[in-house]
Amino acid sequence: MQGPRLSRRAALTAGLGLVAAPRPGAAQGSGTWPERPIRWVVGYPAGGGTDVLARLVGAAMTESLSQPVVVENRPGAATNVAAEYVANSAPDGYTVFTAGNETLVFNPALYRHLTFDVDRDLRPIGLMARFQLVLAVRQGSSATTARALIERAKAEPGRIDYGSPGIGSPHHLAMERLARDSGGVRFNHVPYRGMAPVLNDLMAGIVEAAIVDMAAGAETLRSGRVRPLAACSDQRLSGLPDVPTVDEALGLKGFTAYAWQGLTAPSRTPDPIAARLTHELAKAVAQPAVQARMREIGLEPLTGGPAEYSALIRSERAVWVPLIHALGLKLD
Repeated sequence: MQGPRLSRRAALTAGLGLVAAPRPGAAQGSGTWPERPIRWVVGYPAGGGTDVLARLVGAAMTESLSQPVVVENRPGAATNVAAEYVANSAPDGYTVFTAGNETLVFNPALYRHLTFDVDRDLRPIGLMARFQLVLAVRQGSSATTARALIERAKAEPGRIDYGSPGIGSPHHLAMERLARDSGGVRFNHVPYRGMAPVLNDLMAGIVEAAIVDMAAGAETLRSGRVRPLAACSDQRLSGLPDVPTVDEALGLKGFTAYAWQGLTAPSRTPDPIAARLTHELAKAVAQPAVQARMREIGLEPLTGGPAEYSALIRSERAVWVPLIHALGLKLD
């Protein structure tokens, strides 16, 4: 997921651009995988949350694999450019791909003519992290609570502008689901190219509201430059302990919405290599230093291998695909 470019300190401490070299004495040409660097493809530009997450976890995996894990950015078409590239790559364990709900849940419903099939062509390896989402408004908004915002939207259908990083983004769909579940209220959606311009216009008062992810907007939310109204999570966020959940604020039982990500590989990747990738990924994500860095940049670590990953995909499709169809959203 692409947000504003992280600060220099956050990027460096998360491992941006820092991939450790193979340990001295690492076996080369031994006939065992891996014998050369592993390419980790990311569907967003360098510097955003998804890119930093891949570099952070990849650096940790490098240590135990004794081969560099090198991040390659291939942005475009809501991650479809990168997904297609990896789907058509050699299934030899040397190409992996960050795939989250935008790639695996939303895009198959949003695009009629994808040249690849996410279920057929990508193999789940394991889960990594999720991005917490928060309903927020501009600082000067008259809506001081989520309930007040919904009541205004009911009284003024389509008059309240909200921004999102783009049509079909987790942020856009979370807001539309919130509107639907709150009695079918209507907001006016203003799509942007990424989270950074959304935050800029929210702080400037050009749009009234937005769903903001903590990786991109934690500092602006905590500083009060934008006003957080409700967390789209099952419990209050440690970074915003005074902000109620959507359930608490609006009485929407069971309402949760996240952007989440895991690691995939080409579908025909051999079982032993896929199993090794799953093991090394889980070991990297479990490292206390990795988890600390994740939380520092607004991410929540996720655990789970292929079975848990596949189960999450199925459960998310049951929630979001009907919403996409009901909204009539199409991106091609």
